[in-house]
Amino acid sequence: MAIRDEQFLELSIPQDASKEQRESVLTAWYRARLKEQLPALLAKWEPVVGKQATAWGVKQMKTRWGTCNIQAKRIWLNLELIKRPPLCLEYVVVHELVHLHERYHNARFWGFMDQFMPDWRTYKAELSQVTLGVAAGSDAD
Repeated sequence: MAIRDEQFLELSIPQDASKEQRESVLTAWYRARLKEQLPALLAKWEPVVGKQATAWGVKQMKTRWGTCNIQAKRIWLNLELIKRPPLCLEYVVVHELVHLHERYHNARFWGFMDQFMPDWRTYKAELSQVTLGVAAGSDAD
């Protein structure tokens, strides 16, 4: 797979590949691109938020953009974020890191969001316009 320019992605697969095989290759490419971005985003935002995730992963989620296991300090990000503007991904990273300060979406939580990423509402509103659902490649890694 190669990017020819900003508008085209060349996908090289066998001519007789099924729709599922083509989708699998594309999903793997999306997953790899998201995983490439996460270390730099965590390195940027963990010092700002003052909390560190001990582990992170990417998976296809039906109803959430991200989730945080507070005890394990592990965050999961929805694979679909790779299809959204980069600042939406940053918003979700910050949102999940803030859960390491405050479990619930209460005034304290939103106060942290205002402190760390004052324009978070813009990105939250943009993501709320997208309907999540079942997609190919629902495995996690």
